Amino acid sequence: MVKSGKLKSGASTKLKRWKKGHSSDSNPQTSRFRQAAKSRFFSRPTSRSDLTVDALKLHNELQAGPLELGGSARRDACMEEEPEHALSEKTSGTFLSGLSDCSNLTFRKVQRYWESNSAAHKEICAVLAAVTEVIRAQGGKETETEYFAALMTTLEAVDSAESQAAVAYLLNLVMKRVPAPVLISKFSDTTKALMDVMSQQASSENASAVRWILSCLGTLLKKQDVSVWTYSSTLQAYHGLLSFTVHNKPKVRKAAQQSVCSILRGSDFLFTDNAPSHHPAAVSTAKFCIKEMEQAGGSKEDTTTLHVLGLLKDLMVTFPLGPVKSCCETLLRVMTLSHVLVTAGAMQAFHRLFSGKPNAANLSPELNAQIITALYDYLPSENDLQPLLAWLAVMEKAHVHLASLQSSLSMGHLPRLFSAAMSCLLSTHSQVVSAATNTLKTLLTQCVAPHMEEIGPVTATASAGNPSYICKMFRIVEEGLSYRFHASWPFVLQVLGCFYRAAGKQAHPIMAKSLQSLADLRSTPRFPYSGELDLAVGAAIESMGPEVVLGAVPLNITGLDDDLEFPRSWLVPVIRDHVKNTHLAFFTSYFFPLASTLKQRAEQLEQAGQKLEAKVYHTLQLQIWTMLPGFCTGPVDLLASFKGIARALGMTINERPDLRLTICQALRTVITKSCHTEENKAEVGRFSKNFLPILFNVYSQQPATGDAAPYRMAVLDTIRVYLTVTDTEMICAFLQKATERLSSAESTEFIRLSVMDLVVALAPCVDEVTMSKTFELMKPYLETKEPGMQKKAYRVLEEMCGGEREECQSFVLANLETLKHVLLETLKNAASPAKRPRLKCLIHIVKRLGEEHKDFITALLPEVIICTKEVSLGARKNAYNLLVEIGNAFVRFCGNAKDAMEQFLVLVYAGLTGSVTMITCTVLALTRLVFQYKDSIEVTTMEQLLHNVCMLLASRTREIVKAALGFIKVILFILDPKTLASHVPVMMEGIGNIKEDMKRHFRTKLKNIFTKFIRKFGFELVKSMLPAEHHKVLVNIRKDEARTKRRRQAAEQQDDSDSEEDVPKAKTESIEDILAGSDSELSEDEGKGKGKKKMAGKQQKGRAWLKEGEGDDPLNFLDATVSQRVLATNPEMKKSTKIQHGFKVTSDGRLIIKEEEEVDDKKKEDEGEMQDILEEAGIKSKKTQKRKFQDDNFDDDMDIEPQLKYKAGGSGIHRPLGGSRDSGTDYKSKKGKGDVKRKGKVDPYAYIPLRKAQLNRRKRAKLQGQFKGMVRGAQKGAVSGKKMQRNKRKA
Repeated sequence: MVKSGKLKSGASTKLKRWKKGHSSDSNPQTSRFRQAAKSRFFSRPTSRSDLTVDALKLHNELQAGPLELGGSARRDACMEEEPEHALSEKTSGTFLSGLSDCSNLTFRKVQRYWESNSAAHKEICAVLAAVTEVIRAQGGKETETEYFAALMTTLEAVDSAESQAAVAYLLNLVMKRVPAPVLISKFSDTTKALMDVMSQQASSENASAVRWILSCLGTLLKKQDVSVWTYSSTLQAYHGLLSFTVHNKPKVRKAAQQSVCSILRGSDFLFTDNAPSHHPAAVSTAKFCIKEMEQAGGSKEDTTTLHVLGLLKDLMVTFPLGPVKSCCETLLRVMTLSHVLVTAGAMQAFHRLFSGKPNAANLSPELNAQIITALYDYLPSENDLQPLLAWLAVMEKAHVHLASLQSSLSMGHLPRLFSAAMSCLLSTHSQVVSAATNTLKTLLTQCVAPHMEEIGPVTATASAGNPSYICKMFRIVEEGLSYRFHASWPFVLQVLGCFYRAAGKQAHPIMAKSLQSLADLRSTPRFPYSGELDLAVGAAIESMGPEVVLGAVPLNITGLDDDLEFPRSWLVPVIRDHVKNTHLAFFTSYFFPLASTLKQRAEQLEQAGQKLEAKVYHTLQLQIWTMLPGFCTGPVDLLASFKGIARALGMTINERPDLRLTICQALRTVITKSCHTEENKAEVGRFSKNFLPILFNVYSQQPATGDAAPYRMAVLDTIRVYLTVTDTEMICAFLQKATERLSSAESTEFIRLSVMDLVVALAPCVDEVTMSKTFELMKPYLETKEPGMQKKAYRVLEEMCGGEREECQSFVLANLETLKHVLLETLKNAASPAKRPRLKCLIHIVKRLGEEHKDFITALLPEVIICTKEVSLGARKNAYNLLVEIGNAFVRFCGNAKDAMEQFLVLVYAGLTGSVTMITCTVLALTRLVFQYKDSIEVTTMEQLLHNVCMLLASRTREIVKAALGFIKVILFILDPKTLASHVPVMMEGIGNIKEDMKRHFRTKLKNIFTKFIRKFGFELVKSMLPAEHHKVLVNIRKDEARTKRRRQAAEQQDDSDSEEDVPKAKTESIEDILAGSDSELSEDEGKGKGKKKMAGKQQKGRAWLKEGEGDDPLNFLDATVSQRVLATNPEMKKSTKIQHGFKVTSDGRLIIKEEEEVDDKKKEDEGEMQDILEEAGIKSKKTQKRKFQDDNFDDDMDIEPQLKYKAGGSGIHRPLGGSRDSGTDYKSKKGKGDVKRKGKVDPYAYIPLRKAQLNRRKRAKLQGQFKGMVRGAQKGAVSGKKMQRNKRKA
């Protein structure tokens, strides 16, 4: 007997084996059973069907019959009793054909049900099929109106509850899309039919029919005109609908409530031009709700009250003023029951009322204020979490709405709420503290700040009116700085900062004391909330201005006999960060003299040998100067004050190189952020004759040897900005002086280059005549042998050609022929550094050329193509942009993009016959053009181009092959798979012809291309088209792709499982979320048969706790505040102390800490692929490995060394010359031995990096040895430290 799973030796050769993936080739080709099934269920009937209402009744009886009979037994029984009625294919094909091919989109939802096992679903399908057949039999078009008529007829004909439910469901779907005139004309008949069915099924156990009838009734009433609501029959139907809003079955109740809401809020006549202020049925609805609550309020039937509250929260905003007042009174009465769920529901209703922002006709300011006053009687205990959060949310909305209706009335009610909210800051619940803080900030922002201009100045002596209310509110908040609130100080500081920002401008006299208290707190040793305090003081500086703040909290720095600790020096950075829109004169009168005094004091101490003290004063005066840009941001007194500081600033720029950056920033800020009016521009521009010569001289000064002169770029930027407010005649005069100095024999090379930079800045700002003179002056420099001067001459030309001013455009048009002639003549002398501005200049010129200049463009083309391989990154980028601009010019000339590309590419093709460099550059140019104009190139042109480039793959020159491979990568990206499929053989043949040396050198690029081919066309196709030597790479790619896919799927599954285990709760502001912990809808039919455990959970939600008296005091039930003793939160429940560390956790508790490379792997891969394509197309620059600049916009006109990202590390030439970064020398004490702690750095311990290799058991001994010296050094340091302490004690 042969063992299972094995064959005898030699048997395998005799057996016919399937190839991999072909084991299913023996499957039968015919599908007769499938075709038979298809013909039975999906064929269109060839004759009229007999499926009528009677047939439907028969169907219902069959469905309601015994289900125990098996399928085969039933078929046998039928065949025995009625052999003549055996089903043929034709008759069975009509069973559900009306459902399967129903053309009305209204019922697409029903078509999902035809395979359902539910009896109700089957009933719906059968009814729809029958109705569709009837409509078709009568030649209907299956419109919504036809279905509505047929279904109404069916509803009156059928008797069983199941059939009525099915018809009502379909009616509910179709009535939403029936035209309104149809429903208006058939209102009485439809209402009668619906009410009849509703009265029949009202007491039925199966509520499905009632549910859908209610929905139909709601849709019908919603579409009626306002005149219909005067009839008693309409109101009778509406009240019948309204009575079901408190039904004991949830689905019926929900359908009725939704219908009532849609009628009162969304009736069609409410959105017409002459719409009434409220729905005619709103008053009767309010009376119904009040009646139901009053009837159920005294008993324990809380469920009815809860149902009505659920309805009221959606409807109260639609009621007129009288019913709203009655409803509010009723809500306040039922809240006295202290039933947790009823109170929560009433709070929801109030919240919805105020959030809906009703107008004064629905909710008057007086009623709003009365509700606010009444709600204070229901203030929960500060430890009752959910009710207190809800109460705060309701009161916030109530006050905001009152402020929008009547601000003066709102101000009078705010102090009491401020007092209540501040007491909430004493709560032990962090959520309550945070909610109270947000409430106070919202009230200040929306109720106080908008009305401070009307209120005017607020002083401490105000005794009545709005100023007195502001005083009361601020005193309440200021009390939060007492020690009683110390646990909530960060929140109090937030509220204080918001108060300063909202009212500081008008109410600063009453706020001085609080600023002093803040300063005292800030000087407290180890004050933990200094960051929050600085923000609060910063808010005061923003609103009051630094003069008022320093009047209350002096800086206490004079420069004479100062405490060297400078306890108030923390104010300097706070003022620097927050000062704006203030008086510039204050800086001139206070800070400028103070900075001068501190500077003199520093010099005196330096001469006296007190270098440390001198350094402190020097640093302090530098910090004071850093405030100047803030004072220059929108100063309110610029016209009066700028002249007072301008002369001092000019002198400081000349004399103080260390302040040039700050002053230049201040000047730029004044011009960009303060010169919005012509008066301000004229005032600042008046001093350009003083500032610009100073800035010119500073820029032209050669820095000392070894001085990097970082201010030069800032000075040049300031010159450019200042020129925008300078008179044109003055700029022309400056330019003339600059050109004279340029041609002076005394000028050194540095000065000439600097003056050239100034000419670049000045040239685009002069008039057309001066531009022409400057152009004539620059002509010799375009052919000079000095690369630097030539480059800057082209920069001058670039600025004049590319300027947006009308003078610049006029200059280009007037001198177009001269420009063309000069640029063509200077081509042979253009140095490599000058290529970038030269090409930029050509871009500006080509944009303005017409068809008559086509010869000039053709002459430019070889230079542009060659520049795509230029050394300079900017030159390459400009060359590609110029290629695209030339393409746009051809499109402009021809009018038709495809013809234009045909002509343009013919000119570019000529480069393929040139030298190796020219061929490479031409392929790069073609790559960019194909990427840019992919939609405008004909298919035949693309085929020819692709064929020629693929032939170049057989070249022996690496540069050509590299460019050709880049072209193929771009083609793979831009062409869709259908178009690309016809070119695959050509590309594969070209790749197969690559020389062996090239394959080795470009193996990474080839692998990348093969990967893209496999993703688009599959492994087998690519493998069949490539030679055998590439097959190993293809198999490797397939494995890599499969591995990456598996890893990604595993990561997604892990993320899904983690998210399911621990979903963080989103922070929301809705009242429903606030009350989620204490809200529940109790219904009698919910939970039947669910078990006692679930019912117990339901009851647990509605429980309340009674808080006993404090200490030995008994609980007084006659106390007015006794309602605060009824808690919805268990007072003995301990707070959760779960630590939120932000990491995912495995099932056994281990943290999952992903490395940065693992996060967003797919996204990075896609971004990398796109970046690669853009680099190949020349749109983005290729980053070299040796040098990557931190700033892509670095201007290489400046003589500043770019900062490199490369960090030394390793051995040999890569060793770090500046010492090890982590050597620990930063912690070395300057006064003695040992280490000291540094502010802002980690403590001076030996930190051991965590690496995966340390988990390797084989390397354990080696790793342990590394720490021996470390421990020995620590022990030695500890012994040394003990000796020093011992010596100190002896001394």
